[in-house]
Amino acid sequence: MRFKLSHFQFDVPQKLIPQSPNEQRDESKLMVLHKSTGEIEHKLFKNLIDYFDEEDVMVFNNTKVFPARMYGNKEKTGARIEVFLLRELNRDNRLWDVLVDPARKIRIGNKLYFGENDELIAEVIDNTTSRGRTLRFLFDGTHDEFQETLDFLGQTPLPKFIKREPTEKDDERYQTIFAKESGSVAAPTAGLHFSKQLMKRMEIKGMNLAEVTLHVGLGTFRSIEVEDLSKHKMDSEEINISEKDAGIINKAKEKEKKICAVGTTVNRVIESSNTTNNMVIPFKGWTNKFIFPPYNFQVANCMISNFHLPKSTLMMHVASFGGYDFVMKAYKEAVKKKYKFHTFGDAMLILP
Repeated sequence: MRFKLSHFQFDVPQKLIPQSPNEQRDESKLMVLHKSTGEIEHKLFKNLIDYFDEEDVMVFNNTKVFPARMYGNKEKTGARIEVFLLRELNRDNRLWDVLVDPARKIRIGNKLYFGENDELIAEVIDNTTSRGRTLRFLFDGTHDEFQETLDFLGQTPLPKFIKREPTEKDDERYQTIFAKESGSVAAPTAGLHFSKQLMKRMEIKGMNLAEVTLHVGLGTFRSIEVEDLSKHKMDSEEINISEKDAGIINKAKEKEKKICAVGTTVNRVIESSNTTNNMVIPFKGWTNKFIFPPYNFQVANCMISNFHLPKSTLMMHVASFGGYDFVMKAYKEAVKKKYKFHTFGDAMLILP
């Protein structure tokens, strides 16, 4: 079957899209899908460990969200401009790829002032897309001092659908507990459910933990505007997998253990860095891999995911892994049983 964008349309009531996270990370709901039998179970996330054994591997994305949303004022007019930092293009020249809103008010040569005392000034030097710009930040200190200033002036980049100001609690909860490598503008949401207690229980059980990095950019969330999915192009995102972590995954594969990808970002890393014999290789670079049905996964045989929105690349990825019909059935069940969707939503575990 040739899948199209319209195959991934379904209705999610707005009340099932929460504005804030659960009080406890591992107390969210967990829907368990058994591909071999078609069975669907309803559990809590802390029950996840019951489905894994000694030497099974859980693969996490250790990316860390940085305070990417800033607000500045345009020179002369003082108009308030939102600047969303995407990635650093040139460290020495302090060049950044950004989105600006409202884009129509910003032209090449404009200066933007940030902070109550204009602690930071930026000059627009290029138009990259309809909303995108390249900024050169004007700053005299060291790179570390510059980075500290960005962090001080920036806010936790909660998704736009969350209609409230970010709080100190969001600084912690819009971040996984294993976040290490700074570079994401959005959290890898499947990992948000893991608590320190659950991680400890996995360790005691003898499970092995591996880490990869995918710095989540807007490519993951950019809407698809073509009916023919093969014509959609993902923006590239930076990835990294070390020799040590590749070895942990490959050893489990050789022993035919469970290898569980925690989220679509993990799957995209390991599917972008495997060889013809389906083993993972160390890799540092970029991926624009777009996974949609049908797709033959080479590494992971289990997957954890949040419940994603209709017509999203994330939802298509999950349907590829779990099987289109089964996942669509599960999503309808999720709506019926009032599972929460999107960033601060509940979780799904797909088993062989």
